[in-house]
Amino acid sequence: MFRMRTKLFVPGSRPELFRKAALSAADAVSFDLEDAVAADRKIEARNAVAGFLHKHMADYQKIAIVRVNPVASPLFSADVAGVVGVGLHVISLPKVESQEDIKHAVAAIESAEKPAGLNRKIGLLPTIETPKGLRLVFEIASADKRVVGLQIGFADLFLPYGIDPEDDVASQNARFTVRLAAAEVGIPAFDGAFLNVMDESALKAEAKAARRIGFSGKSCIHPSQIPVLNDIFSPLPEELAFATKVLDAAEQAEARGLGAFTVDGRMVDAPVIEYARAVISIANKSVAEKKKTGDLE
Repeated sequence: MFRMRTKLFVPGSRPELFRKAALSAADAVSFDLEDAVAADRKIEARNAVAGFLHKHMADYQKIAIVRVNPVASPLFSADVAGVVGVGLHVISLPKVESQEDIKHAVAAIESAEKPAGLNRKIGLLPTIETPKGLRLVFEIASADKRVVGLQIGFADLFLPYGIDPEDDVASQNARFTVRLAAAEVGIPAFDGAFLNVMDESALKAEAKAARRIGFSGKSCIHPSQIPVLNDIFSPLPEELAFATKVLDAAEQAEARGLGAFTVDGRMVDAPVIEYARAVISIANKSVAEKKKTGDLE
């Protein structure tokens, strides 16, 4: 299980912004080959993103994500083949509606990984942004172990049907459905982007609503949103305490040759230990960020 508070979108057709995004305080950068790229610049964007990922992204301590075009798009297979390689961690898959979409994506990734010679598996982050996808969200979440989380795309989910994306009842119901599916599978859920970059108070309110029901982070469309969201989605004290216990117990278990053990009655194995390390890392980032801005003496 991986942890990220913030994921900063950067259009694949804007390579002059790639380094700035990678140097930002966001936990992840999501290079976009889908909605943010005009149809006549799709191939150009793919090549630019692939070049930066494979040559430069490893220089930055950042989760690298690429939002490819949907499975049904004729661009999908070439997108995956182009971006899979050194520097990439996760493929963000838009408009997912079924297990079959996930299986199709996994097959494409596996085909691209072999010639790339990777020693780790690329994760999948499906976006729930259609009524069918929301209805089948558990099937999507549980379709393959490569699914590392779920995220919501409110504009595509609501606007075509006359639903206001800022309606609290509608948005919180959709979030709750996605969050429970993610919880059942044991993966995190991430909130969609807030589009009005000038309204910080509304951004905070929306992020806090997502945080209250267990969302782990939120997408950003502008760097100004990053510090606000990093603060809201930083680990809670009880999360940090449990993660510390897990790592302490893991050290003792390793010394005794144990592969699995319990902490506070919960079974702990390799994914839980990995998640605990991520929580500690993000907590340390949060402290460093607050010291930098003077919010922590």
